[in-house]
Amino acid sequence: MLIVAGIVLLIAGLFFVFSPKIPFLGKLPGDIMVKKENFTFYFPLASSILLSVLISLIVYLIRKFS
Repeated sequence: MLIVAGIVLLIAGLFFVFSPKIPFLGKLPGDIMVKKENFTFYFPLASSILLSVLISLIVYLIRKFS
């Protein structure tokens, strides 16, 4: 379990390092951004849903073939 947790943390860390280079991530229609004079609120709703679906699909495929 510790090895799997380490691999998951490694993948998450690599994702955070390379996420600014992914052009569509964070700019999907459905991501909420509110800009006021001294206030900015950003909630990546569509990006979160997309990542959740992709991670669920990867976990499903790993469980199915192992």
